Formats: sequence, C-alpha cells, structure tokens
Amino acid sequence: MMRDSGDSCASGGWRKKMLASLLLTAAPLASAGETEQKQASRADDETEITLVRKDRYLPLQAGISLFIREVRPASLPADGASPVLLLHGARVPGVASFDLPVAGGSLAGDLAAAGYRVYIMDLRGYGFSSRPAAMSRPPELSAPLMRTADAVDDIGAAIGAVMQWSQSDKVSILGWATGGHWAGAYAAQYPQHVDRLVLYNTLYGGSRHHDTLGLGSPLDTPDKPGTFHASRFGGYRVNSRASLFPAWDNSIPSEDKTRWRDERVAQAYADAALASDDTAYQRDPPGFRAPSGAMADSFELAIGKKQWQAARLTMPVLAIRSERDFWSRAQDADALAREAPDAQALTIPSATHFVHLDRNEAGRSEFLSAVIQFLARRDDGA
Repeated sequence: MMRDSGDSCASGGWRKKMLASLLLTAAPLASAGETEQKQASRADDETEITLVRKDRYLPLQAGISLFIREVRPASLPADGASPVLLLHGARVPGVASFDLPVAGGSLAGDLAAAGYRVYIMDLRGYGFSSRPAAMSRPPELSAPLMRTADAVDDIGAAIGAVMQWSQSDKVSILGWATGGHWAGAYAAQYPQHVDRLVLYNTLYGGSRHHDTLGLGSPLDTPDKPGTFHASRFGGYRVNSRASLFPAWDNSIPSEDKTRWRDERVAQAYADAALASDDTAYQRDPPGFRAPSGAMADSFELAIGKKQWQAARLTMPVLAIRSERDFWSRAQDADALAREAPDAQALTIPSATHFVHLDRNEAGRSEFLSAVIQFLARRDDGA
C-alpha cells in the first residue's frame, strides 16, 4: 500500500492537507531572462501557502533556448523539495497544460503545495521555447518537426539543468499523452537520471488498432496504408481555440459540460494556448503552432510500432489511464504495467483525457491523490 513518506522539508501530513488545496496561480510570463513571482493561496484548513514561480530560458546553442518554469513552495529552501518535471503533449505547451491562473487549473501548483519543486518545460517548437526556422515558413515546405529523438535531446538538457538547480541527482517525470511517450523514451535511454515516472494517458504501441489515430484515420496515407500522412500534416499544425474542445466535450458523459469541467478552466486553457505563440493573433481565426512530429510518432504507436521498450524502465512507474480517454488505450497501460519491472496501472473511472483539468469530483481528486502518493512512495513500496 502506498502512503506519504514525507521528507526533510515537508511532512506526509502536510502533503495530505495540501492535496485538498485549490490554487490561484500566477499568469503565464513570456519575458526574456529570469522572472520570479510569488503567489499566496489557502488550503481548506486555512493554512496559507506561498508558491514561487521562476521562468528561465535554458540556452542549447546559438539562438536556441528552452523555456522552463519552476513552481515551488516558498517555505522550503531552494534545494529542499524533490524535483518533478512535467511534460506537455502534442499540441498545447507546458504552462497552458499545467499552470493555469484559475482554481483547479494548476497541476504544478498542486504538486508544489504538496512539497515538491516542480518544473514545466516547452520542447523546441512549442510555447515559449525557440521554434525551428521551418515554423516561420508554410508547413507544407518541411517534414514533420520534432520527432521522438529531438524530444529526448530537449528533455535531457532540461533534466541536466533541473538537477543542477535543485542539487539533485535524479528527477521524477510526469508526461501527459505524447509527453508520456517522450518521457518514457527518455527514461528508457537514461534510467539513471529518473527517480519516478508517471505515464498519463500515454500511447505505447499496446495494440495495432486505434479508432481515431491508426489505420484508415486522417493520419494514415490513403494510397500507402501504414504510413504517416506527412504531406497532409507538414512540418507543423495551426490550432484554433475551437479545435481544443470537441474531443474533450465528446468524452464528457453529460450534456451540461460545466458539471464536469469548470468553464473558467476551459477558457483559461484556450487563452494560455493562444498566448504561447506570438503569431497567434496574426491569423483569422487566431491559432497557435505545434510541430507535427508528435502526430507522426503517435501514428506509429497507434498501429502497434513501439519506439522504446518499457523493460528498460528500472525506476518505479505509474501508468494512469482515464477510462474515457480517446488517445491512449487500455492495452497501452496494460503493456506498460506488464513490461516495466516496477510498474503499476491505474484506471480512473469515467475520467476524460483532461482529468487533471476537470472538476475534482470528475476524477481530478483521484488523479492528484494517486500522483502525490506515488511520488512520495518509499523504495520499499510502502
């Protein structure tokens, strides 16, 4: 059985109290250099928690940098809390995915309030990180950008920086959807740097059939089945506000979507996604860019082609799947749990692909509790 283990800076009891917090987070920042903000929040027991947010740009090479946001409790020393890296998925970048400025919209804030140093990164081509030059040209002029190998390189750079900033020799990673695929690929290649791994609604190649991403889908080339339709997607895609909601809406088992999802969270999600691209409002309708490499990789996974082996994940692994997820399949979570040496699978009943952004009673509380307990688990599994 899992339980809170605590650490030198935050007791297990404090983590349990913070689990119930609804956090108001700082607005996304896009300025250069380092920017730090503090934001006070209150838990249900009236304990005041101050969270600190610091935005950094990590240089990779001339003119190229990665955006990384740190979210941590101000009451802990700078090197006191266990580091956790959050990885976004195929379309919406890091801050929009994990740190919205509304109650119930910040997984990063909730984990920080539970005693963790949390880092959110944007891969190249996403959000506030540098974009390949090809993303300034029409998408049809380039092949799908940012494939798995590119993502692994960026994650490695971010992990190296996080270990230095936090004075830690390992980092836990939580990846959402394609972010989980990228996290798994990195962890399989560099297990010595990963403490815990959470794969959340992640494709793995557990089946050759997928209703929306596999053979016969828009990702498949009509005259060459089993091949990604690269000419349709090009180097990148442009995503409108309206495009963010159909799959989410269709997976909510209620005609009244607001019963399942706070409208303030939904609107903040779309606002932050558009704000992540400084060219978004140059389009009509406004739209933000996202590299297409994630879709090419996801197509391969959807038709059963694994890009890494879970057997190489020597760290503890938690594979979380929402029952109503449209992206991952039950076979993916089952295969991960079966193949990884120290893995467990959790299915959240009736939950959607976006459970960490849904209401607490729609699975968010169960998701958050499972993640915090897993991150706090001792090496003996208690």
